[in-house]
Amino acid sequence: MKRLIGPLAALPIFALMILILPAFALPALAQRPAGGHPGPGAAPRPVGPAVGGGHIPSHGPTQGKGIPLPANGKPDQPGHPAAPHVDAGTDRWVGHTPNPTAYHLDQPWQHGHFPGHVGAGQVWRIAGGGPSRFWFGGFYFSVAPADIAYCDGWLWDSDDIVLYPDPDDDGWYLAYNVRLGVYVHVLYLGT
Repeated sequence: MKRLIGPLAALPIFALMILILPAFALPALAQRPAGGHPGPGAAPRPVGPAVGGGHIPSHGPTQGKGIPLPANGKPDQPGHPAAPHVDAGTDRWVGHTPNPTAYHLDQPWQHGHFPGHVGAGQVWRIAGGGPSRFWFGGFYFSVAPADIAYCDGWLWDSDDIVLYPDPDDDGWYLAYNVRLGVYVHVLYLGT
């Protein structure tokens, strides 16, 4: 009889453990992301958009080393626009190639050099205007006629831009739209 009671007495404790154990395991399972963890060697998921989304290039384009846009008018990569832009993952300036006819100025710097700060350390907010004449901080600019088509989607009263000197075309600056990740050639018109 002792042999029979011993195993039976242990049965309720065993059954109780089976019922309680999942209650402790559920919170641990809930912390795992839905897809699980990527396996070894899996490519990391991109953190932000491929272009724009607040990314500011650390530097302007390199002289004479731009990457041309595809001739077919399509984006160079999925998720990229069919306009001059900066790849957020590599800081490569796509579409910046010297174009002596489109950006030729008879009098480069006719209105002087822009006296404000240029480069990644200074973000400017456009205060008004349009492609033919826009302003911020009391400074006026105009988009190059060859680039007006690339301004589609710009908010001329609120977009943030960063100016970079154009290393290939005298008299021009590159206005990089932080929200969209695209850029255009702009001419400084003065104050």
